[in-house]
Amino acid sequence: MKIQPLLLIIPFIFFVCSATNAQPITGVWKGKIDRKTVELKIIKNGDSLTGTSYYYESANAYRRYSIKGYFDDRDNSVVWWDDQLIEAKNSNRIFAAKSPIPYLSSADFNCPGGTKMYLTGKTVLKENEEVQRGPVDLEKMDTHTFNDEWDYVIENYTYGANDPELVDSIGKLARPNSSPLIIAGVDHARRKSLPPPIFLPPAASPTEEIKTAPVVEPIIEPVVEKVVTPTIETVVQKVPLNNEEKFFTRRRQVIQEIQISGDSLELTFYDNAEVDGDSIAIFLNDQLLYEHVRLSDKPYTLKLPVETLKQSNELVMVAENLGSIPPNTSLMVAMIDGRRYETRLESTEQSSAVIRFVRNKP
Repeated sequence: MKIQPLLLIIPFIFFVCSATNAQPITGVWKGKIDRKTVELKIIKNGDSLTGTSYYYESANAYRRYSIKGYFDDRDNSVVWWDDQLIEAKNSNRIFAAKSPIPYLSSADFNCPGGTKMYLTGKTVLKENEEVQRGPVDLEKMDTHTFNDEWDYVIENYTYGANDPELVDSIGKLARPNSSPLIIAGVDHARRKSLPPPIFLPPAASPTEEIKTAPVVEPIIEPVVEKVVTPTIETVVQKVPLNNEEKFFTRRRQVIQEIQISGDSLELTFYDNAEVDGDSIAIFLNDQLLYEHVRLSDKPYTLKLPVETLKQSNELVMVAENLGSIPPNTSLMVAMIDGRRYETRLESTEQSSAVIRFVRNKP
């Protein structure tokens, strides 16, 4: 009789781990891959995975890839690969070879006790699966070392940021020229999800008596014309505009044009005046990048690979609200190839601030 409580606890622990697999694979994972320090950001998008990987020695020495992969919730297996090299900074300290060495990793997702979450497995070279490399040993963490475009999705994943269109649009910025990976004859990037099940009402048992509802004659009521007395004031309820509607309906004012070069464009936003609850949405070339960005005295930073940008690019700051002290004002700091630019942006319910970034011609 003393064994029964233990038998009840073990299935419960397994249920806690299995029942939460839909979301916990999304997040920040830190540890080692092939004995290299790694920060891995995984975002689950349908039956596929996307995100980014940082192999780093410090914040100033790293190699960053976009990643692709998939998660199989039937056996908690995870497969991902370094898809495209996005950025490399002093990476020769980490990799002996100067050329990129992308990995293909496979691991088991497990959460012993339901409190800690781990990815443990192995890795091989993506270009040659016969070359075995070191083990995969990652733990899910609440904090990240590197700021990038995936932070908003991870932090707000359960609050609407898991929208496939949003994830795809951010992914296109990070990996514009990626291609599917074929492994053992299977195109993992094009795996199709199963169609949703169709639920039919249960059929009646042969021995079950089928009862027929009695037929009720409809009661026809005489039509009485209602007289509506007009009121002195009519209240009109306005439906609030979403950020896309605000973007397309407001006047745009170009504040500054900045020449860009180098590998990446780093933008940081602050509240330019007293912190009063201003929030903004950020659009790039008519596409929504981020929304519900709360401006404060703490930096909100995003990085854009220069090679993914057009010759001429428009970054638009749309005011979601005006805070307690109108208008909506922000300070944008742009770091471009070691140079610093500061721009003060102001947006209202009638206009949006525009910064034009123009790539230097080679």
